[in-house]
Amino acid sequence: MSAEDPPEDENAEEEEEDIRYFVRIGQTDLDGTKSVERALTDMNGIGHRAARIIIEKTDIDRREVFGKLEDEEIEEIVGLVEGYADEVPEWMTNHQSDYFSGETTHEIGNELGMTRRQDINRMKMIDSYRGVRHKRGQKVRGQRTKSTGRTEGTIGVNVEAIKEEQAEEAAAEEEGGEE
Repeated sequence: MSAEDPPEDENAEEEEEDIRYFVRIGQTDLDGTKSVERALTDMNGIGHRAARIIIEKTDIDRREVFGKLEDEEIEEIVGLVEGYADEVPEWMTNHQSDYFSGETTHEIGNELGMTRRQDINRMKMIDSYRGVRHKRGQKVRGQRTKSTGRTEGTIGVNVEAIKEEQAEEAAAEEEGGEE
């Protein structure tokens, strides 16, 4: 070890102090120690493809640590996240043709869960096929139900219960035969 090692450690500590550990976008706190692409995917409504598109539009390296970005770069990312529906084709958004307004939007964060619940409740109220399936707690998207998604106990022959009943019957017959 030379005498030059400690100053490098001090510089590393100063660099770590410059990191913002939490970056807030909308109502979501994102991890500032992750890469920009990975941190954006932690938001509800932003997947890998959407994160990659947002980062390519900002000309930021996707492997850059999110907490080390400048304020202007973060503001640019926030603007692109909020205006994502305007930047991409309609088929890449997650809420096309809203029932009431007819608009196409891309929901993120808490808004995504809220609009999903509203859509499901509307389907339940009008008793559409999907709404009825949601009410009953059954599968909605055409999956098999004969062999999967069972919430009850075992269905079919329960061998252990049959053996117990036979043993009880045999014991009752032996007691009856002895008297």
